[in-house]
Amino acid sequence: MLRNSKSGYGLIAILFHWSMALLMFGVFGLGLYMHELPQFEERTFALYQLHKSFGFTVLALVVLRLMWRLANPAPRLPGAMPMWEKAAAHGAHLALYVLMFAIPLSGWLMVSASPWGIPTVLFDAIPVPHLPVPGLLGTKEAAEGLMKNVHALLAWGMIILAAFHAAAAIKHHLIARDDTLRRMISPRPSRA
Repeated sequence: MLRNSKSGYGLIAILFHWSMALLMFGVFGLGLYMHELPQFEERTFALYQLHKSFGFTVLALVVLRLMWRLANPAPRLPGAMPMWEKAAAHGAHLALYVLMFAIPLSGWLMVSASPWGIPTVLFDAIPVPHLPVPGLLGTKEAAEGLMKNVHALLAWGMIILAAFHAAAAIKHHLIARDDTLRRMISPRPSRA
């Protein structure tokens, strides 16, 4: 059974949620790490390619996740939850989806704008073409710099929003004592 009416989320949604969370944190950590490395070392180049490969993996997974979500709507939030919390939860989920698209796309545009013209080859196997860079972004150097800043700001925004998301789930588990967290951990019916 892929979806359980008592827990609300099925196995596919749970796997999307946790695998993407781990992948996003991993890509973020790798980005921080490689940013501090000497730019012209072969190891640095390999890590950039790995970062881009996982970034494109995130982009592909978020497309699949959104398609799954549209076909399998999220369960209702607990009835006892105040309206402002429900609105905040919906807004946060929307923002998370926007960021899951915007971060890899901004990275792709940054790489495309680079005057170095370094190709992106996913996992040393699949070449990815560069995006056309809009002229309104200025020279390639200016566009690359702008997109580098945008990419970093979006990534930090994701980390901050994910921390609030996790804190809200923990609050619901420990203080509100509802099944908000349990239903994203297991597709089995909750015992509450």
